Amino acid sequence: MAKKKRGGHGGHGWFVTFADLMALLMSFFVMIAAYSSQDKAKLQIVAGSMREAFGSQKDIRLAGIIEADGIPTGTHVRNARVRPLGEATDTPGPVKNTPHEEGLEMAAQDRGFALAAASLRQALRDMPEIAELSRNIIVEVSETGIDVQLVDQEGRAMFAEGKSQPNERMRKLLGALAPTLRRMPNKIAITGHTATPQPGAAPEGDPWELSVGRAGAVREFLANAGVPSDRFASVSGKGDTEPLVKDNPYLPYNRRVGIVLKADAPPLPTDLRP
Repeated sequence: MAKKKRGGHGGHGWFVTFADLMALLMSFFVMIAAYSSQDKAKLQIVAGSMREAFGSQKDIRLAGIIEADGIPTGTHVRNARVRPLGEATDTPGPVKNTPHEEGLEMAAQDRGFALAAASLRQALRDMPEIAELSRNIIVEVSETGIDVQLVDQEGRAMFAEGKSQPNERMRKLLGALAPTLRRMPNKIAITGHTATPQPGAAPEGDPWELSVGRAGAVREFLANAGVPSDRFASVSGKGDTEPLVKDNPYLPYNRRVGIVLKADAPPLPTDLRP
């Protein structure tokens, strides 16, 4: 009886597949070993470099600080830079030795400033007397500091039309904010903004005078509420040149007063925690 001829591999064709599997497993374990030996600090530096290159995500959603329906709220740090008090002098600070130290310092500063913003948001959430006004507040972190925007909503204005003095709603909101602002160590910059009048509509007043007047009225109210005068760094008005909603400058959201806790002091005092 004739014998059947076997394949060219002598019956061991499975050995090639097994060898490939072992090679893949070896590569997998090498990758695991490599990642397990990474320095955590180096990974933080890499993460910081990626933030620097790409920025960070800014969530745009219709929400106020208590997540009700409202206007856009920024929730993530984007290249925030905090300068400690020791660096705010005419004498240059110590030279950083390595990128490693700079990366760790930046990561710590980002976390500290984000924590300060979260503390401010939490303080506002804990005030039931301003719950109805939550849609008029935006708190976000930027390169300049912690930015608190007090904005108009449709039918819920912060100032009477054409007037620079805050109405009862705005005074109530500022009165609730003042104790928290007193505890923060940062300098304060106040900026007023107006909305562009609808085409064919009469302006409510000179936008520059109105925006400056409203910013000044807010500073005066906060000073009378106990915020020290030396905390105020600037009071200014931008008219309608910097709308909050750039593709629709006519919206009431663009009428606002911005209160910025500037990034030139430690962002979180010892007596303010989330």
